[in-house]
Amino acid sequence: MDKAANRFLSLDVFRGMTICFMIIVNTPGSGATAFSPLEHAAWFGFTPTDLVFPSFLFAVGNAMSFSMKKFDGMSPGAVFSRILKRAGLIFLLGYLMYWFPFVRHGANGWFILPISQTRIMGVLQRIALCYLFASLIVYFISSKRAIIVISVLLLVGYWIILLTCGDHADPYGMLTNAGTYLDKWVLGDAHMYHGEKVAFDPEGILSTLPAIVNIICGYFAGKFIQEKGKGYETISRLMLWGSLFVFLALCWNMAFPISKKLWTSPFVLLTVGIDLVIISGLIYVVEIQKWNKANWTAFFTTVGKNPLPIYLFSELFVVVLFMIKVQGTSLYGWVNQVAFQVIAPGAIGSLLFAVCYMLVCWLFGKVLDRNKIYLRV
Repeated sequence: MDKAANRFLSLDVFRGMTICFMIIVNTPGSGATAFSPLEHAAWFGFTPTDLVFPSFLFAVGNAMSFSMKKFDGMSPGAVFSRILKRAGLIFLLGYLMYWFPFVRHGANGWFILPISQTRIMGVLQRIALCYLFASLIVYFISSKRAIIVISVLLLVGYWIILLTCGDHADPYGMLTNAGTYLDKWVLGDAHMYHGEKVAFDPEGILSTLPAIVNIICGYFAGKFIQEKGKGYETISRLMLWGSLFVFLALCWNMAFPISKKLWTSPFVLLTVGIDLVIISGLIYVVEIQKWNKANWTAFFTTVGKNPLPIYLFSELFVVVLFMIKVQGTSLYGWVNQVAFQVIAPGAIGSLLFAVCYMLVCWLFGKVLDRNKIYLRV
């Protein structure tokens, strides 16, 4: 089969859109509070920003539905080795990204940031672990029904663990849930995320279990699209499944609240359902109607071709901007003060900076694309 004919532009666009939105919500301009839809829900609840990370996992599953074909004819040992190597490299890149820039300037000069203070878990680390387990489940368990049962057990089992192993008075609290207890016991406070002013990791060990289902669902969605093709039946069935997932999530929410930071099971169902609806919409617009006269899809596919290096660049470059000092503040803050908050004070200026920063990252991706540089692990 012609390789080009087997490509689905809609899936590439979905991946690119996810990365672009991820960069926008991760780098709001300083000096003003961002629009509330561009911030995560404080604890329970849901905002558009909460959709970004699970959509990235869903896109990883989509890509798996294509890449798993490369394992045909390989021995199980070779497949396991390749999956483990890829997951290990992604995990290492995530760990090094949080450790960057590895040094800091103090009263006595420069010193190396101690490993004892580095965060172990994180975004790429969760992607690595979810990819590892989802790939092993999909490859070594041939029965689709068995994989569905495992997915249900992951979602329901996570709920049961939270109810039985956390603080019974507040099993879903930030510091009283079973996941936080496990992270503190295994990782220790110093190796956890402190963005909430306390030791709590939203990408912790236990909450990785339900996140595996995001990738598994993305994988089956990709397989279904390849098998059924770019037709109205595909769209209608994806829409129906997406609507069912959203309905189940809202029902489950009454007993088990939707929470991105806790990555609750209904949060998984909700985000998978929304992703299925978005994918079906993109198939209709891009594949069936071919509304691409202005070639707008090329903007997103530029990012979708190199998601890992562009994401790493977006995270590392912003650290560099914070390190450079200008007039007593960081270059990141200075640019916002003298430009974006002057042009459009408040949340609009914050959004403009985020969009411009995303465009800088897009240019980095464009340079890679133009030079045919595609970094995959």
